[in-house]
Amino acid sequence: MTATIHCTLLLLAALAAAARAAPPGRAPLYWSTYEYNIRTDRAMPEAVWAANVDWVEKNLKPYGYTLVAVDGWGDVVYDAHGYRTRLSREWAHDYAWWSRNLQARGMQLGIYDNPLWVSRAAAEAGVRIKNTDTPLRHLITENKIGWFDFIGVDRPGAEQYVKQGIQHYADMGIRFLRVDFLSWFETGRDRYLGDNLGPVNSRAEYETALRWMREACDANGVFLSLVMPHLFNEAELERQYGHMIRVGEDTGNGQWWKFSDNQRGLRHDSWSQYSNPFDGLTYWSHVAGRGRVFLDADFLRLNTFDTDDERKSAVSLCLVAGGAVAVADQFDTIGDSLWIYQNRELLALNEEGFVGRPLTNDPTDEDSQIWTGRMSNGDWIVGLFNRENEPRIRQIDFAVFGAAGPQSVRDLWRHEDLGVRTGYSAEIPRHGCVILRLSPPPTQES
Repeated sequence: MTATIHCTLLLLAALAAAARAAPPGRAPLYWSTYEYNIRTDRAMPEAVWAANVDWVEKNLKPYGYTLVAVDGWGDVVYDAHGYRTRLSREWAHDYAWWSRNLQARGMQLGIYDNPLWVSRAAAEAGVRIKNTDTPLRHLITENKIGWFDFIGVDRPGAEQYVKQGIQHYADMGIRFLRVDFLSWFETGRDRYLGDNLGPVNSRAEYETALRWMREACDANGVFLSLVMPHLFNEAELERQYGHMIRVGEDTGNGQWWKFSDNQRGLRHDSWSQYSNPFDGLTYWSHVAGRGRVFLDADFLRLNTFDTDDERKSAVSLCLVAGGAVAVADQFDTIGDSLWIYQNRELLALNEEGFVGRPLTNDPTDEDSQIWTGRMSNGDWIVGLFNRENEPRIRQIDFAVFGAAGPQSVRDLWRHEDLGVRTGYSAEIPRHGCVILRLSPPPTQES
């Protein structure tokens, strides 16, 4: 009997570990403080955060946006082991308090941090790595360069420091970690700012850092989002260790230009290989898929776009590509555009983990503006986009991508059935889109 109980406990433990390590079934739908941060260059005050959280709970949570996340711009309030405890000294409540508050509302807290950073203040204060006698300062690379104090992965205690940092957040109920400035850690280089922005690590050292983070995230059920990666060798390492990877430059001031036109069609050899998210989502679609890595287009600020066609295209592309929809608009900036985040027929794609692909992943080819993919029930999704500055005819024969025979066609933005067809052709307005769902037609009675 004792042996049976022991085996049962081992089996349950193994099943629990497997469940934690299983890749998430879909990319996150969430809200972030980013817009406030980029506009003011400071941390969001707690009162503004609270007002936005209330707005998200009322207007976005019912549609599946159950995660709210802080971004950068905070100051380091660290604990006895050198780990962050809250966004800012000005906040009355720490991360643990807000995590509990959000969980009580059916939401979760996401954190922006890099486990490869060391707080200089904590290191100078003599803080030691948790459960060791090793001072934090021994982790910091000797040649202090750039903005951040990065660890050396070869230093004693480095693995414990990284993994215990992720455990620290997980113990507060945090299940989303956005890790930034990975390119600076890997090579110390930025295409715009030049060299000497961080340590120059070997490929093996960079992989070790990613592996430590992924192991700790899997052990604690934390979603790992990798930001500013070089994506060398076709994202070989990032798609192995990350749940999600950034594929375009920072949103910044937003607007359609930033989403689609910034250095359009130009591929670089380092971060960011494609400057705008439309190119990035298109090209990197070849590494995405069910059970694979998710693509991150960075934050959406719909209030900065000029037209609803642009707004619908941005949200639609993220969903058709199977990527995250990261809302940065706020309760007092969204204007009349909230409804674009609330299209249940489109959000159904995210709910089931749909991932589509363009006809070609070459963003310089207009065929890349036509996306297709299949839902788990066999229905097809067709996305027809127009990035151009004038209307374009977009047309497709459904047989091209494998939809056999006539299909019942539904327009997911107009919420209208378009009848039974074998193909589709329409003039798409500039910067606009049409998203279709194809289903088997009703059986005709003889």
